[in-house]
Amino acid sequence: MFFSSTVRLDLAVIDRGITAISVAILTLAVWVIVSTLRQYYRLRHIPGPRIAGFSKWWLLRNEMSGRMPFACYDVTEKYGSIARIGPNELVTSEPDLMRQMLTVRTRYKRSKWYYAMRFDPSKDNVLSTIDDAKHTALRAKMAAGYSGKEVDNLEAKIDRNVMALVNLLETSYISKGKPFDFARKAQFYTLDTISDVAYGQAFGFLTHDTDLYDYIHILEKQMPNIMWTTVYPWAVDVLSSPIFKGLVPSHKDALGFGKVMGIIKKIVDSRFGPNKETHRDMLGSFITHGLTRDEAESETLMQILAGSDTTATTVRATFLHVITNPKVVRALVAELDGAGITTRPSTTVISDAEARALPYVQALIKEGLRIFPPVVGLMLKQVPEGGDSFNGVYLPAGTNVGYCAWGIMRRADIWGADAAEFRPERWLEAGGEKLREMEATVELVFSHGKWQCLGRNVAMMELNKVFVELLRRFDFVLVDPTKPWKSANVGIFTQSEFWVKGYKREE
Repeated sequence: MFFSSTVRLDLAVIDRGITAISVAILTLAVWVIVSTLRQYYRLRHIPGPRIAGFSKWWLLRNEMSGRMPFACYDVTEKYGSIARIGPNELVTSEPDLMRQMLTVRTRYKRSKWYYAMRFDPSKDNVLSTIDDAKHTALRAKMAAGYSGKEVDNLEAKIDRNVMALVNLLETSYISKGKPFDFARKAQFYTLDTISDVAYGQAFGFLTHDTDLYDYIHILEKQMPNIMWTTVYPWAVDVLSSPIFKGLVPSHKDALGFGKVMGIIKKIVDSRFGPNKETHRDMLGSFITHGLTRDEAESETLMQILAGSDTTATTVRATFLHVITNPKVVRALVAELDGAGITTRPSTTVISDAEARALPYVQALIKEGLRIFPPVVGLMLKQVPEGGDSFNGVYLPAGTNVGYCAWGIMRRADIWGADAAEFRPERWLEAGGEKLREMEATVELVFSHGKWQCLGRNVAMMELNKVFVELLRRFDFVLVDPTKPWKSANVGIFTQSEFWVKGYKREE
């Protein structure tokens, strides 16, 4: 009898437990359905892929496939210049809307998408912080350093790295008739240049002609893991937990990004403390203007990664478009011949001021930035309280709006019917208001307003020199024109197998 009562009691408890669990599951299911429908209806007036209104699957699939910038372009071409790509995410190919969001006095905020730009998950930097006040304060401390005003021999440092690239190609490959992977050499150049101007010590990629510490190889493997956190920003906070310490790069690592973190940590440590070193380089300027030790470490790390990969992409992509277009090569060399550049001693490098005064050189660089924009991340901004509108399209408060670089840089109404063609002459043919529109649009490659790229000055100086110095000395051909390179996008472009042969230029 006692046993029977106990069984009935236990069954009653189990029944109540099952009922409670069922109610909880049902409540959760109802909450998910209602939340999903509410989110869908908020942006139902903006078209896009059907799945995007209900799930982040479209975002995740395209981010991880390496096709995100091209997928966004396809979406804006199919659904319009403002399109939906997620439950709370839009993308736009409207340059005027981008400027509206990015102006100095904008009320838009950075979204949590930027958390993924914490190259050390536990530390913010000027690119990752979404706090406006902190961002403004950091920019103010670093502006003088990035401008070059407080950096001794900034241009001379870039010159010596240009010559290091030229000498490497000539002595190790061209003079021996050997092909080389220009994708790697271009990245060696930008890594050595940015480290030299940042803290006065080039890494030495060009000197050793190798991927030191397996840095590039390991970073390319890690980037997809970084980019999925742009879709799920909460994962960044998870990765910063001590539990996952072994999964993220550490300054104690012997290879990869962690090794570079360790190098930068040692250099930053040498600039603080009782026996601190002082140098008039970018890091020295940052510290002079008040960056703390942790801030200096974080910002220098960001500078190396963001400053080398994006510039390398522009060097590689522009170079590919130039050497496969004989008309462009002829026009460039003719301008250099006319300016007396090609007959100069082989040990000299064109000055930044001279390069800026050469119309075709500038047209070539602008066209390279346009045809293959190096920064193509969504960089989602959040619509302010009260919402916003553009050309009659209402943007509800809290909506995240992203940047479709490929779409903006291929708009026929701005660039003409041949927008998909690499044609530097368009910059020489345009004038007046049309030229101003084109220049303002291509400048979006460096963002705009309060979020404009701090490194623009250094990047442009690198570009102003490298094409001139390579193409005034050598002719280049692709080893296999049917397979010019391997290129994919994982937030940044990863490019390799760009096999080229060079020849001394015939006089």
